[in-house]
Amino acid sequence: MRDTRNGRAVKVKPKEENDLPGVWVAYGRLLQHLRLRAKLTQQALAEAIGYSLEQVASVEQGRRPAKSTFTEAAERVLGAGGVLEVLQDDVDRAKLPQFFRHFALIEAEVVSRFSYDPLLMPGLLQTEAYARAVFAGHCPPFSEEVVDQHTEGRLGRQKLLTRVPLAELSLIVSEEALRDPVDGPEVMREQWQRLLEVGAMRNVEIQVMPAGQGFHPGKNGPFVVAESSELRHLGYFESQGVGCVVHNPADVSAFGLRYGKLRSQALNVEESARLIERLMGET
Repeated sequence: MRDTRNGRAVKVKPKEENDLPGVWVAYGRLLQHLRLRAKLTQQALAEAIGYSLEQVASVEQGRRPAKSTFTEAAERVLGAGGVLEVLQDDVDRAKLPQFFRHFALIEAEVVSRFSYDPLLMPGLLQTEAYARAVFAGHCPPFSEEVVDQHTEGRLGRQKLLTRVPLAELSLIVSEEALRDPVDGPEVMREQWQRLLEVGAMRNVEIQVMPAGQGFHPGKNGPFVVAESSELRHLGYFESQGVGCVVHNPADVSAFGLRYGKLRSQALNVEESARLIERLMGET
């Protein structure tokens, strides 16, 4: 494609090429280097690791992210010594929506993370079916490939639940979000069961903000209060595909105050679990 503005012919890259995450491109070039060093064709590598030629070519070109199983197999066949594996977390993180990637990098290393979600299940708690339904409903629509990538990226974030050292996690979800049928009854039952399972973890507290509470500090929208690995406190909020990391101490302090109020107004952990169990019994 060529742009002839200003009377000159200028080569213009397709939009999707410009939008390729840099870490996918870097991973692909490194994979190609290792393959050529091993004197293998793309076809030979594909056969050796159990993937198609098209998949290997797409990963080398940075058009498709490598999954962990792909990386493990390539490491073994190419004798890569861990140089591909060390990129895997960054490759996975780049599957997330672009506006969220900066906070995702912070989130992966937090000491504590407290959040309030009034509209949807928190991403850290979503099942694959629920997450896929959320991304499939995006406007303007995502392609199936992007829906797959964003879903994989969201599920990958859930490593935080079991990461060592454990992070202290508190999540408040509105009753309205619990009851809103994002997809069919089976999807919601699976989602409620997921909440109960994660809520039983010793580093996780899940509380429900009951409906009919009147005005409370969460009515202004979802937000996160976190403590980074450097023991710095920060906030995060997002709306309509725009995310904002908050560093100003006064603003972060206000986030913490609001979260404290929400925590005191929500059902306690045991009451919240009983409400979720009742919802499962109603379907």
